[in-house]
Amino acid sequence: MPWFYYVSIIMIKIVLVLFTNWQIRGKENVPSEGALVVVANHVSMADPPILGASLGRLAWFMAKQELFNSRFSNYIMRGFGAFPVRRQRLDRAVLRCADQVLAQGLALAIFPEGTRSLDAKLRPPLMGTARIALGNSVSIVPVGISGTVELRSFVWWLRRPRIIVNIGKPFSLSSVDARLTKAERAELADTIMIRIAELLPLEYHGYYAGQVNRDAAED
Repeated sequence: MPWFYYVSIIMIKIVLVLFTNWQIRGKENVPSEGALVVVANHVSMADPPILGASLGRLAWFMAKQELFNSRFSNYIMRGFGAFPVRRQRLDRAVLRCADQVLAQGLALAIFPEGTRSLDAKLRPPLMGTARIALGNSVSIVPVGISGTVELRSFVWWLRRPRIIVNIGKPFSLSSVDARLTKAERAELADTIMIRIAELLPLEYHGYYAGQVNRDAAED
């Protein structure tokens, strides 16, 4: 994986520098080593490679299983450090993969909503992210990605869109009991999403509008 990953990251950075107004804020908030879970909003297929290029360290990604169906796409996805996840569920095999990544002291990137938001507004998340972070006792780094909705156009490169990757400070989820109720898991999942919302413009807040500290929200 590493050689393919790093070559891909270099190519992605070249494209971003040449054809977009790409800004990374808070890069110092990403620990240079040690296990952590990176969480971000998701509006475009370009979000994973842009996030990977912005973190400054190698990260593994969860990606929908359909992206691994062909031999070529399977090679590309795995070379970029991704492993497949079934839509709307995290089975035991996926959880084992996540645990193995974190056990090696690596970064695991997850889009908690589980799919792209077509209107760019935040949606309620799946609860697997909180489970993974709690089960491995690792910090979570929230990231708000804005501007990638412009990349859906075939002529996006002519407009030089402004893409902002806003990285927040690491935080941890705490629980005195590993056997959480469904309501408790949902509350922790919402905590993660609110941390992401704080790093996004108001128009991205969607389901979490009104739940975000306005002083922390990005203009």
